[in-house]
Amino acid sequence: MIKYFLFFCLMLISLSGFAQTKTFLDQPYLETNASADTLVVPDRIYLSILIRESDSKDRQSVEKLENEMNNALQALGIDTEKQLMLADLDSNFKNYFLRKTGVLKSKSFSLLVYDAVTAGKAIQALENKKIANVNFQKAEVSNLEELKLKLRGRAVKRAVAQAEVMLQPLGQTLSKALFISDHNTGIIYGWQNRMSAIEMARVQSDQYQPIDVDFQKVKVSSSVNVKFAIE
Repeated sequence: MIKYFLFFCLMLISLSGFAQTKTFLDQPYLETNASADTLVVPDRIYLSILIRESDSKDRQSVEKLENEMNNALQALGIDTEKQLMLADLDSNFKNYFLRKTGVLKSKSFSLLVYDAVTAGKAIQALENKKIANVNFQKAEVSNLEELKLKLRGRAVKRAVAQAEVMLQPLGQTLSKALFISDHNTGIIYGWQNRMSAIEMARVQSDQYQPIDVDFQKVKVSSSVNVKFAIE
């Protein structure tokens, strides 16, 4: 008897779930997709800096080159304690033990700056110190997550506006949202691992000053899919 009762309860639960699904699918609804996007200038630019003893003709030590790099960056107003990070430390001890030659060390750093002009000045200052292995690493938007949330809200508002316009000729009324999906949120970069304003800094001249230009803007977009009940 208990088995039959349990079976009956399970049947009721299954039928209830089916009825809810059936009600959702059978009621009139309108489905629409909408998107929102914006262009924004990256405010976190990373440069990779490689210091090697073998790069200097007089074989200056890595320690000396590092000190000159630090002084050159600080002269530009860069807080090296917060913006300069050690990325890698390497030394060719293998060659030293096999060939009995001097140890040629190298250090790799990552430098964070907040605009293209400062990046250009940093490259030029390091060039003047015979530190030429400086390259663009990546760029980021610091408030990207906050920006994505705002774009999602704008996309949903646009979905509501689209749905209302679509229903006007039909004389029907838009009701509550039945389903909302964050279809796609992403960022599109308009460069390929290079930055013209920074590359200009490789001009060999102590008189060179990078022009006051922004980093190329990136496109941040968000798309949503919304199903509205209609009356």
